[in-house]
Amino acid sequence: MTAFVQEAEHDPERGERAGQDGEAPAPATPPAGRAAAEPLRRSATVRDALLLWAGTRAGMVLVAVYGALIVSGQSKAPLLERWKHWDVDLFRKIAEFGYDGDPNLEPDPGLPAFFPGLPLALRLVHLVVDDWTLAGLIISFVAGAVAMVALARLADFEGPAGAGRWAVLALLLCPPAVFLFAGYSEALFLAFAVPAWLAARRRAWPLACALAAGASCVRITGLFLAVALIVEFVVSRIRRDGWAGWWRGAWLVLPFAPILTYAAYQYSRTGDWLAWNNAQQTGWGRKPVWPWEAFRTTWDSTGGDGGFAPMFRLEIAAAIVGVLLLVWLLVTRRWAEFVYVGLQLGALITSTFYMSIPRSALLWWPLWVLMGRAGARQRWVIILYAAVIGPLMVPMTMSFMNSSWTG
Repeated sequence: MTAFVQEAEHDPERGERAGQDGEAPAPATPPAGRAAAEPLRRSATVRDALLLWAGTRAGMVLVAVYGALIVSGQSKAPLLERWKHWDVDLFRKIAEFGYDGDPNLEPDPGLPAFFPGLPLALRLVHLVVDDWTLAGLIISFVAGAVAMVALARLADFEGPAGAGRWAVLALLLCPPAVFLFAGYSEALFLAFAVPAWLAARRRAWPLACALAAGASCVRITGLFLAVALIVEFVVSRIRRDGWAGWWRGAWLVLPFAPILTYAAYQYSRTGDWLAWNNAQQTGWGRKPVWPWEAFRTTWDSTGGDGGFAPMFRLEIAAAIVGVLLLVWLLVTRRWAEFVYVGLQLGALITSTFYMSIPRSALLWWPLWVLMGRAGARQRWVIILYAAVIGPLMVPMTMSFMNSSWTG
């Protein structure tokens, strides 16, 4: 895994490596002191990322214990049962029975909406871990550790130095980060996608595309990543690399292969090439609408005393953050990141109602890199962010474990 996140020399102002496509850069020899300090700085980045990941996950275990023993008043804490809600059980059904579901029950028409990457990983881990829920937690824990290290390296790569630890902290303090702990697909996706983007920034296109193909096995978001990689490749040639290595663009078709393969598989089952997309409408009642219609429906759902009203308020807040992020990416001319986030947000805010936008924000690494850069320059930014949003982490974790959160 270290090869996925190893840094290269780069221009500290622009966050781009100096050198030609696919080759190690050849900068001037750095001073001896700086050269000696680089391995230490990289090791500190990895250490801090892993400590933050392990520390916050331990905190969630404590919250789970508290919820089971104190709130429920039970003498024996059913900890694994509390992480079995919502999509966790759907992934388990696919891993255990396939997309036809449990043969003793009615078929679930929503199952094709979930890509096979996580179910396949569950089947593999289940060979040595008997409990499906525990297998999902193990996958998310290991994948999350890889993702946090990659995010820290990416933020440090973009600069300034020290941005990595603040980027990781900002992500982990975000209330939806509870889904990185549960047996959901976000952690596994990030474990492929963030190293893929770091490799692309280093112009290591074969590695970037191979990792992106892994991400495409996990979520449809891999399609947006594949398109963003094409934009990054074109922009890199225009800006500084030149067109001498144009042939490396052939690798960019690789991330599309798992998506096409999965579509063909579902076609063989259902006769529908877009079964994964149509399952969203069948299973959750979501279909494309005009953005103002989606906003109005979501806004109307924020009122009243319904249990889901707070969820829809958070959905709108996450959508606003996404729009602001897109404006910043556009102003700073970060075209590839703009495409990656924009395609995701565009799909989410043109659905029947807002759903899963906070969870999708976990996958917007440009947001967390931006937070890391801001925190490295002005510590008060992270302090204010933690003071405002951090206290929401515990109630959201409790809400998930009580099966009252679907976001």
